[in-house]
Amino acid sequence: MKKIELPNLDDFLLNLQVNNLSRETVYNYERDLEVFQNFLQEINIDFDNTDKKTILNYKAYLVSRDRKTPKKHLGDKKLNEYSINRMLSVLRSYLKYLVDMDYDSPISPESVKLTKTTRKHPQVAELAEIVKLIESPSQIEKNRRVAVRNRAMLEVLFSTGMRISELTGLKTTQIDKSGRIFILGKGKKERFVYLTTRAQEYLKQYSDIRGLSPTPFLFIPYCGKNVSKKDKKISTNYLQEKIKKYRELLGINIPISAHSLRHGFATYLAEKGANPAAIQILLGHESLDTTTRYVHASDRYAERTHRQFHPLK
Repeated sequence: MKKIELPNLDDFLLNLQVNNLSRETVYNYERDLEVFQNFLQEINIDFDNTDKKTILNYKAYLVSRDRKTPKKHLGDKKLNEYSINRMLSVLRSYLKYLVDMDYDSPISPESVKLTKTTRKHPQVAELAEIVKLIESPSQIEKNRRVAVRNRAMLEVLFSTGMRISELTGLKTTQIDKSGRIFILGKGKKERFVYLTTRAQEYLKQYSDIRGLSPTPFLFIPYCGKNVSKKDKKISTNYLQEKIKKYRELLGINIPISAHSLRHGFATYLAEKGANPAAIQILLGHESLDTTTRYVHASDRYAERTHRQFHPLK
């Protein structure tokens, strides 16, 4: 059986790079297209013979547990609808590139239809539970340096509403004396976020024990008694696992992740009467619609709005 390859794939990935997409995003596009390429290989269909039925079978393949990863291992769990739509969107982008560049494309990008998604009601933990989680490293961690660092990370995360990748990639030079932080976020969009007085206090405690380090990153891993090597930083997986551990030890039944702290940041600002447009700027969202999903996450906010504004109250 001959090897099936996607034509002009390298050109497509290069096009993503020159359009300032991050290395991680380019890698994710390549990985998702490898899954499609592996699928064509399995059913022994050349890319040039791809049709609407092929796409339908590919969607069924993504839903099934027989799906293989880019490394040709069986998927260990079923993909959710959002992951499936991401992979279909990547395929659509690839086909659109072929059309835009006047390369041959056996099928139009519009033929790749996304699956219908269920709109879940976002869950945001009570403010008191979020505060308990933020403060928990001080009680749970036995190593003082780890406790101070992890507490500072959670304080900064909730103070600013930044993404976890923005937090772990944060450099000391991005913070000014007033507590304003310059962020180059998703899609290379620039914005400022702000530390509360409380977050500044815990960040100062961490800075005092952090000491000098060859790495420019603010939050650094510790290896035994030594600080990290050059260009080392805390991994997003480490922080996510720690948040999960703290939540379980505290007995909080609503799942809390770094991303739901971002949800909580937006929700509780809105509950205090913050303007959604200002929240949009702080979160770095391109669309106000995205911000609105965060802002309306609180049932209490909806209930209070109902009681305050209903015409027959």
